[in-house]
Amino acid sequence: MTITHANFLTQVRNYTEVDANVLSDTLLDQFIRNTELDIANKVDYDDIRKYVTGTTGTQKYLNVPDDCIVVRSIQVISNSTRDFLEKRDTSFIAEFNPTDATGLPKYFANWDDKNILFAPIPDQNYDVQLNYIKDPAHFNSTTDTFLSKHQEALLLHGVLVECFSYLKGPPDMYNLYKTKYNEEIQDFALQQMG
Repeated sequence: MTITHANFLTQVRNYTEVDANVLSDTLLDQFIRNTELDIANKVDYDDIRKYVTGTTGTQKYLNVPDDCIVVRSIQVISNSTRDFLEKRDTSFIAEFNPTDATGLPKYFANWDDKNILFAPIPDQNYDVQLNYIKDPAHFNSTTDTFLSKHQEALLLHGVLVECFSYLKGPPDMYNLYKTKYNEEIQDFALQQMG
């Protein structure tokens, strides 16, 4: 059974022995979000993997979706052949293609948080598949998430680490929950690797 958001907040306050005057709903929601993002940065789990297809156009840049936080890979499809582009730094791209030559892209780099840079610049419209890590859903009063449904203890222990750090609580309690959180992160990562 999935825990409700209200019950989760009550559970956190019970563990910390602090009421809503100290750990407000807003503060706990921020701790939940911090934990969700930390988990997404540490574990490449199925629920946050996303794949989109599109076309390159004949421009050097490709816009990434708004929910993209990390590009995992890019495939260019030419004549039914899929080729993975190699990820490089922008300085490599500038050195590799100083004249803005065109052709079948071989490399890509993160230009900024919303654009990918190709080298060479596509000489025609190529189909592409962008494989990325999406911004994880946020567990709140209206939204249950994969973590709240299937990794409740992991989420709870991560939030408790945030709480005890914020409260400057007893170091032994902080260390206990930090250890539990780290163990559960490792277990979750192993589970996701199959």
